[in-house]
Amino acid sequence: MDKLIIYQIFTRLFGNQNTTNRPNGTRDENGVGKFNDINERALQAIRDLGASHVWYTGVLEHATQTDYSAFGIQPDDPAVVKGRAGSPYAVKDYFDVDPDLAVSVPDRMTEFEDLVQRTHAHGLKVVIDFVPNHVARQYKSDVKPAGVIDLGEQEDPSVRFSPNNNFYYLPGETFISPESADDSVTARDESVYWGTLNECPAKVTGSGSITATPDVNDWYETVKLNYGINVFDGSRHFQPTPATWQQMLDILLFWADKGVDGFRCDMAQMVPVEFWQWAIGRVKQRYPRLIFIAEIYEPGLYRPFIFQGGFDYLYDKVGLYDALRRLMEGQGSCYELTRVWQQESGDFAQHMLRFLETHDEQRINSRFFTNDPWAAVPAMTLAATMHTGPFLLYFGQEIGVRADGSEGFSGDDGRTTIFDYWGLTDWQNWVNKGRYDGAKLNDDQRRLRAFYQRLNHLVNGSDAIQNGFFYDLQYANDNGQSAGYDAHQVFSYLRYTDRQKLLIICNFSRQETSITVRIPHHAFGAMGLDPAKAYQLTDIFMTNTQLEMVGHTGVSLGLSSRSALVLEIKS
Repeated sequence: MDKLIIYQIFTRLFGNQNTTNRPNGTRDENGVGKFNDINERALQAIRDLGASHVWYTGVLEHATQTDYSAFGIQPDDPAVVKGRAGSPYAVKDYFDVDPDLAVSVPDRMTEFEDLVQRTHAHGLKVVIDFVPNHVARQYKSDVKPAGVIDLGEQEDPSVRFSPNNNFYYLPGETFISPESADDSVTARDESVYWGTLNECPAKVTGSGSITATPDVNDWYETVKLNYGINVFDGSRHFQPTPATWQQMLDILLFWADKGVDGFRCDMAQMVPVEFWQWAIGRVKQRYPRLIFIAEIYEPGLYRPFIFQGGFDYLYDKVGLYDALRRLMEGQGSCYELTRVWQQESGDFAQHMLRFLETHDEQRINSRFFTNDPWAAVPAMTLAATMHTGPFLLYFGQEIGVRADGSEGFSGDDGRTTIFDYWGLTDWQNWVNKGRYDGAKLNDDQRRLRAFYQRLNHLVNGSDAIQNGFFYDLQYANDNGQSAGYDAHQVFSYLRYTDRQKLLIICNFSRQETSITVRIPHHAFGAMGLDPAKAYQLTDIFMTNTQLEMVGHTGVSLGLSSRSALVLEIKS
């Protein structure tokens, strides 16, 4: 089944009930969520919301300014850590979990394994991040399994490139962090670790920047991994199998052995598709139901990463997300939605993961986006029902979390911080001291969550949405063919199987409107219906509206502003 509903949790923030929220605050000042905070009630609430999978973001141990040296964990120089908590995408031990997330640091892996078991017990699958393109500058595995060769352990740093090396080097040059010369960095006066980084020769930065002095806006806290492509001349060296390939396969199998059901692969497009073909095939020989999701932003790579690389799902960011965002902001056109499926992903739409929020994107309810969580109603309905592929909700989206102000390293940008220790006030009202019952939410937040729950349950209960064909109706209604139909603001389509026929209409306009929607003869034929007959239409989503349609004349109806109708067609 491709119609997965993935609920993304930023694990460090999810269960944190501390309300101090001091900018640039430490772990002890601002608090941090734990694996154990995601308790039975939390998981039952996620299941009740309608999710099938939980993506636990930030599980792997990453560079941080918090001192865990007492537990045998190598400290990190703050010059290469973004924020007090650090970026979860600057992994410093692929075989360990973030000690921040454990109540008992020595038992951190057991606490994660218990979370996996709890999640499965609630009928939910577990997805975690796999970050294959880059690692923290001071990467070192403290707990790697016996016999595992650590990254950088058998390097020849005297050469810029070798297929046997894990990293790329700049011989004769010393790395200089943009943070190391910044006296305003909060941690400078408090940390004993400044100056512990001595990277000579310098390594190529995670973004691919070939410089020993990356910019402050670069991924300076990371170094790029070498998969056999010589970044200095572009040549490719895949035979014999590069060392990094086998090491990455060992990491994937390590986590699969722990019961993880899928990987969201960070910046997958920056790793050669040949590696993915090799690694995914081998993982699925042992775990055939395990899923791989690629973060990818180049539509030209969609087809090879699915059909050659073996990915189950790809981000639909550049296509559908961007088009829906423009519509939500009152700037786009529904013609863009037709373009997305016709020109980018229409023949493999079941492989596209749709979303309106993730940890990388601005919150819908922020002043940087719509400043109104209800603006998501038509867009989220479309993202969830347009095709048979999966969609994603980011925790807090369902109650309209805002992301106001600066938390520290993360500025006032409309995003929920991934770099800082913080407590999300709106979200804490849902958590309600670990009860996860939303008792402190206001009425509007409760109604919003009810919308998302109804949407998820609609998807889970609909044969047409789960399994059906898609038919775009724009061409039969635009350019004055149907009364009142503004094809820039209204998008209509059919989803149908032998057992169920749906007419879905999404109105992105901020105005109420009365329109007629026509279904062409060809579409009636595709659905196996007689265009001369009369049909009853019932909204099975939000309103229970009942309408009548005579096939060849279409259906006339009123649409509320920023609304969606899911009309079941019955004779």
